[in-house]
This record gives sequence, C-alpha cells and structure tokens, in this order.
Amino acid sequence: MRENKLYVNLKKCVLSAPEIPVLGCYVSKSGVRADPEKISSICSWPTPKNQTELRQWLGLANYLYKYTKDYAGLIQPMSSLLKKDVAWTWRPEHQDAFDAVKKSLASAPVLMQPDTSRPFHVVCDASDFAIGCALMQFDAEGRKRVVSYQSRQMKPAEKNYPVHDKELLAMRYALIKFRVYLLGEQTFVVYTDHASLRTAMKSPHLSQRMARWLSFFAEYNFVLHYKPGKNKILADALSRRPDYDPRRLTHHQDIPDDDDDDDDCATCVTLGINATVSSPVLPLRQQIADAYEEDAFYAAIIRYLRNPTADTLAKLTRPTRDAITRYDRDGDLLTYAIDTLDTPRVVIPADDDLRARLVHEYHDAPAGGHLGREKTFAALSRDFFWPRMYKWIRKWVRSCEICQRVKPAEYKQAPLRPLPIATSAWRSVSMDFIFGLPRDAEGRTGVLVFVDRFSKMVNLAPVAADVTADESAELFLDLVFRHHGLPESIVSDRDPPFHIRVLDAAVCAAGHLLAYVHGGPSRDGWANEACESRPRGRIA
Repeated sequence: MRENKLYVNLKKCVLSAPEIPVLGCYVSKSGVRADPEKISSICSWPTPKNQTELRQWLGLANYLYKYTKDYAGLIQPMSSLLKKDVAWTWRPEHQDAFDAVKKSLASAPVLMQPDTSRPFHVVCDASDFAIGCALMQFDAEGRKRVVSYQSRQMKPAEKNYPVHDKELLAMRYALIKFRVYLLGEQTFVVYTDHASLRTAMKSPHLSQRMARWLSFFAEYNFVLHYKPGKNKILADALSRRPDYDPRRLTHHQDIPDDDDDDDDCATCVTLGINATVSSPVLPLRQQIADAYEEDAFYAAIIRYLRNPTADTLAKLTRPTRDAITRYDRDGDLLTYAIDTLDTPRVVIPADDDLRARLVHEYHDAPAGGHLGREKTFAALSRDFFWPRMYKWIRKWVRSCEICQRVKPAEYKQAPLRPLPIATSAWRSVSMDFIFGLPRDAEGRTGVLVFVDRFSKMVNLAPVAADVTADESAELFLDLVFRHHGLPESIVSDRDPPFHIRVLDAAVCAAGHLLAYVHGGPSRDGWANEACESRPRGRIA
C-alpha cells in the first residue's frame, strides 16, 4: 500500500476479521453468504393480503435471488397473481411457494468467490416452460462449488420454440448472465442434456434466429458436452421444478428435496458427462475404455481379441478382418500398429468430445503451445490413433481463436519482380519523399530525394508538406536534368498520378518520352534507404 500510495484511516479499518460485510453480503475466505438480517426480514414477513404487499415482499426477496436455486421457479405461482387481469385469490399453492422461498433463503448456501485462475463450468437446461443455469468452479480442495444460480420463466413466444432452440436459448441466457466471467476465458465447458445440439449447431440449414445465436456464441471459446438429464441434476432442478409449470398450478404437489447440500448437488454435475463422452475429471484411460463400449466398430474388434474364434471373426467386416493383425490389447485399451516395426498407439473411438479433449491438451493447453497442424499431429499421432486424424487436427487448428488472433496470417505473397539493372549513371533514378522532419527557417518539413540507381548518388531538396507537382518538377529539372540530363526511367512508390504530372511538367519542354515505374516501397529500396538514414541521421 505504501508503494502504491494508498492511504487508510485506521479508525475505520477492521483487521484480521473472519468475514466482513460488503454491499449487503458477507465475504470470507470460504465464499460469499447472504446478510442474516435480510434473510430474517424476509422469513419473518407475514402472508401477503393483496398485490401491493406481495409486490413489496418479492422486491425484497429478489435482492437475494442468486443464493436460491430455482428462485424464478419458486416464485412463479405468486408472480401469476401480479397480473392485471387476475383476481386476488391466495390459494394453497401460493402459500406453498411463499413458504418454499423462505425455506430456501433460510438455508442459502455459501457461494464460491469466482477465481479467474481456475476454469469455469456452465450447466444449463430448458424445459417446456423455463430455463435455468449455474456457474460452477473447483475450489482449492478440488470440490465443486456454485458461483451463481440463474433461472427465468419462458416468454409466451419462447414456449413455442423447437426443443433444440429451447436448449440453445438456455445456453444463450447462461452466457449473457455470466458474460463478465466467461468472455475472454480461454476454454470452458458447457453441459447440456440435449445430444442433438452438437449436430444442430453445425447444420447447414439454420433459421435466422439460430444464425443470430451462433454469431453470439462465436464470441466465446467453449466446448459443448452432452450429459443425460438424470446426471445433470442442478440445471434440471432449475428448469423443471413442478411448481414452475403453469399447467400444474391448480394441482400443485410438494416434491421434497432430500438433498439440501448445494455443494453435494453440484458435485453430481461434473462427476462425469456420460458413458460416451469425455469428462475432465475422469481418468483418461478409464474414459477411453468406457467409450469403446459405445463404438460398435471397435467393440467388435475387442470382442474378437478377447475371444479369437471363427464366430467372432465372422462378425467383423471384410476390410477389418484383413487388418485385424494391426490391432492388439493393452489391458483395457485397444492399440494399433501398421506392422511389427511400428510403435503401438492407443485407438481413440468415434467420440468427438474425447478427441477434442486430447487435441486440446496437445494444442491449447500451456504445454501444447498452440503449435501448427503438422507439429500437433506429429505429437498426438505418436501416442494415439483414429481414422482421418490429420483432417480432424487441421480443422481444430484452423478454428483456434488464439492462433487466429496471435499468429501471422498464412497468405501467399506475390513473387518479387526485380527492376532491370541500371547500366550507366543517371539513366534510372529513384524518387521519393520524406515528411515529418523538424521545420527549417522557411517552415519546410519534408525532403525530396533523388537517387541514381547505378552510382547510388543522392540529391536532396527541402520541400513543404503540401508540395505540388509543378514544384517537384522544378526541383527535378534543377537537381537532375540540369546536371545529368533526362533519365530513361524513374522509380517511385508514391501516388502514380502525382508523379505523372511531375514528369509531364518536366519533359514537356524537352520533347522526350520518359518511362515511369511504380515500384512500391519494397522495390524502391535505395530511395527508401536514403529517406530513412541520411536525413534522420543528420538531424540526430
């Protein structure tokens, strides 16, 4: 603080406190929890008697919505009473929702403080009437913690969306709500229970709405993982709570929540994606072995290697039978080698998420260093094998956002066309300007440079910043033509029409034809060198 000149008032400081109140909440090393006084005020609120009292209570409860799982679903029955065309009738389902919000806030969890040095995980889901999401992280002890809950009811038009559009709507809602944490994050995982999302996002036939959403998703660097709804407890609870469905308001039933521990509930989210896709927390060997069971092609090969009989061999396709000697088993893994001299490599089944995890480790991870496709393929193919691996890696590297932003563009340059070699002095002259120099006594800040391409002799003339073609022609006649005659060609990288006017004014009196060559900066090297070194060197 002393080095940065930060001053504090010791009378206003609390040192070594276990937790401190900040903006209506309490912050400690364990995380962020709600203010007990505000929770007490909400829980002690009497049952509303009219819309005004209900609106006041909801306004107070909304302040702590991020501490409540499925808050929008809990208050949905009461929100329906705030509509203008609805008569006030406090029913049992409204009282149940009122009590459920109080109970949820009374047991509000301690939310984890976001740590930008650790990767984020987003869990999202959609039902027929609501969308929900949660932002999660691993803490220092490896536990899964919730950073924030978010959910809302669908608008009437959104309820008519197709299923995959509803899932994309939930994903879009999550990215908007957690934008400050996820935008700029190198790679984070988004979990969904809708398997067709992975193919719907790559479909060549997109609606205008989906095209807009995909354009929005392009701002983020995330990997989409599929997880069945039965394993994705958290987001399903946020979007599928029974009292959230307006079709069940008149037949509301309490469904007890046997698990009040939000941290344990969050643990279920990232224990594993499912048996067919990759999960960051599963051991890689186990993950690959489990994925074989979902790949019919490699599962048949493994069955033959375990029991090499005529029956198991007959179940293989003819090309597979011809190449069966290339396959072998290494414990629960399948290996592939072209011949006896080739090093066996682990076979990766047809699982996009599993392959994406491997390519991410070899390319995107800090140890990978974002190498090109050739080096990434060489490193990955030493240990693993799958068909068309090179094309897979090439597509991954081409779509890497960091490589596109940081690495120079790989475009083909036009071949250089050197100028003809000068054969005598002052037959070919390079011409250029340099501006931005200190003003001289007459206010001129530029220099006109003439360089003989044969002898490299340089002639300089001071010019104003707004020099005209006629003035340049006069300098050409005075410095070049008067001493050396009219050259055969002039090379310049400046505006061609400007120099054409200069040359027309210079040769009109002599009646000669003069060749003009627009060389560009890379071809007019001697004039550029004279512009950069000589005037600036003398100024220095």
